[in-house]
Amino acid sequence: MKPAELEHVEIELLLEAIFRRYGYDFRSYARASIERRIRQFMVKEGCATIAEMIPKLLHDAVFFSHLARYFSISVTELFRDPWAYQVIREKVIPLLKTWPHVKIWHAGCATGEEVYSLAIVLKEEGVYDRVTIYATDFNDEALERAREGIYGLDKIQEATRNYQRTGGTGSFSEYYHARYQAAAMDSSLKKRMVFSGHNLATDSLFGEMHLIFCRNVLIYFNRDLQNRVLGLFTESLVHGGFLCLGSKEDLRFTDVCDRFEVVDDRARIYKKKEAL
Repeated sequence: MKPAELEHVEIELLLEAIFRRYGYDFRSYARASIERRIRQFMVKEGCATIAEMIPKLLHDAVFFSHLARYFSISVTELFRDPWAYQVIREKVIPLLKTWPHVKIWHAGCATGEEVYSLAIVLKEEGVYDRVTIYATDFNDEALERAREGIYGLDKIQEATRNYQRTGGTGSFSEYYHARYQAAAMDSSLKKRMVFSGHNLATDSLFGEMHLIFCRNVLIYFNRDLQNRVLGLFTESLVHGGFLCLGSKEDLRFTDVCDRFEVVDDRARIYKKKEAL
């Protein structure tokens, strides 16, 4: 067996071991990305082969948790793609206001920057007191950072510019407290947030959501897993509810494309069609 073929077998066994031991299913993640991260982790841990990592992760939960962090893509920022939040202000929130209570699922929330961004927009548009945001991720460490809501002060200048581009109506400085080179998001933004662990690859749906926000997560999944997750989102949304994806993601050529209409193509925002 050639070295490349042997490595492929090792990766298959490692991913299967993770699934059977811990219930996390990375077998359907985009293979090039997952293989690259496994190799990076192998070098970091000083392992000679991928196979050498399998008994370690089976018997050492801490070792596995370190590996899982490599699989969690926590690339995010406050008000990333500000035009998307502007569309939410103009085209989504007016319709959200027609419901007496609004439930939002922020799936794959990573370290929480975009959860707070959305909360600020909802607050400025006068609807936040009627909202519950369920922010989920499979990475417990990232979730804890999201709960804390503390970010580097060096990122605030760019966040302020992005906030203004969303059509922000106040001063962004009202929403955080700066101290010791860090910015802590204001506690008032956390009152309507519920953070919990959820694995999109294996866990079940969240019912009766009015908006599902999942940006730049699906690009790391293969087509089968993308369709599974999009099916999960579709069944979790009320009729007339909204789905917001990342700028490199869309519903075309997916199993659920006929269940949605386009609200804004650039912002990748869709509305679930009413039942026939």
